Amino acid sequence: MNLKGQFEQLCLSFTKDLDLINTLWKEVETKYSERGRHYHNLLHLENMFRELENVKGSISGFTTVSFSVFYHDIIYNASSKSNEEKSALKAVEKLTELGLHQNDINTVSDQILATKFHQKSEDKDTNYLLDADLSILGKDLNNYLAYTRMIRKEYSIYPDLLYKPGRKKVLKHFLELDCIFKTNYFKEKYELQARSNIATEIQLL
Repeated sequence: MNLKGQFEQLCLSFTKDLDLINTLWKEVETKYSERGRHYHNLLHLENMFRELENVKGSISGFTTVSFSVFYHDIIYNASSKSNEEKSALKAVEKLTELGLHQNDINTVSDQILATKFHQKSEDKDTNYLLDADLSILGKDLNNYLAYTRMIRKEYSIYPDLLYKPGRKKVLKHFLELDCIFKTNYFKEKYELQARSNIATEIQLL
């Protein structure tokens, strides 16, 4: 998947300034390639776009959702509690430079903030974004366990003594939701496997 090409195409709808587009892309690429990003990297974005491609016809604002994918983890620091807020602010700043309509910028900001708690949204597009973001939870067990190892590496600043209880809390939160996935498509595809994977990880912790 050519993320750079996809990003350029998105931006060309709003500006013909290739230098600006290139600068924006370079920032996205640099941020998602930072040292210490074992999971929240460009591959995560590729996987999200691959998932969303299957439901593209059901998403009314695919352009805004695409910008939300590119910017939702642009600021990522394992020890910070405000990554989503900072990522949303960064998106607002950059999409303003790009010349997006204010309503669309607000939508992107709201969608990014929604990835903090993953609560079901009134907005259908947001639910597709949230589901694509969590789709890794419903992959086969080997893929899921590989993901858990990457997350552990991202949190390597924390010893097991702190990491394990924190991780368990996050996982139990998912199991307590009526549904981990918000849309019928993702629910049917991943819900059962995700619950099984999470239960397995809790046991391994």
